Amino acid sequence: MTIAIIGGTGPQGSGIGLRLAVAGEHVILGSRDAERAAAEAATLVDTHRPDGRLEGMANADAIDQADTVILAVPYKGHAELVTSLADTLAGKLVISCVNPLAFDKRGPVGMQIEDLSAAEEAARLLPESTLAGAFHHLSAVNLHKLDHDLSHEDVLVCGDDQESKATVIRLAELVTGGRGVDAGALRLARHLEPFTAVLISMNKRYKTNTSVYITGIRQNGDTK
Repeated sequence: MTIAIIGGTGPQGSGIGLRLAVAGEHVILGSRDAERAAAEAATLVDTHRPDGRLEGMANADAIDQADTVILAVPYKGHAELVTSLADTLAGKLVISCVNPLAFDKRGPVGMQIEDLSAAEEAARLLPESTLAGAFHHLSAVNLHKLDHDLSHEDVLVCGDDQESKATVIRLAELVTGGRGVDAGALRLARHLEPFTAVLISMNKRYKTNTSVYITGIRQNGDTK
């Protein structure tokens, strides 16, 4: 599998890409600026020497070579960017980890948007792609610290296609070394995305990087 990450030069996108490359996957960091993407990939390779292949390209080129695409972009400009890439994304599995958040003097809060979640917005704009939501709650800081154990953190995965969700869950397990958890239908992204604001608020309050762990589920997904 080749995985393209749109927003691959940002902290979360590059962190997920790095973890996947360390796990042996072929990862392409995508950006509007091909040179910036290539430079980011080269820096990560020089610093961490991942087992997998890690490179950087312009967004469209990265998508063209990939089987699976991760959207890790800010919500501002999300619709415009996704629309511009719709033809290239047709037939691909697209994983959204976009969190529409607003910040004011009281702190972070989930934005109220027309489609209720960024993942559902992407699904509307990409009728020929398969959408899933995942990776919303992973700390970008911790993703880049390869000596930081993420195996206790759960990645909550939502989507309407079971086969695609199984693929995303496998990728989640490669990123953290822990569990990917099937959290239900894609529409539940409207609850997963704004929960990130709660974690950010707690991070500020307790000066830490919080994570999510779901009790009552064993490692293999069983409850027995």
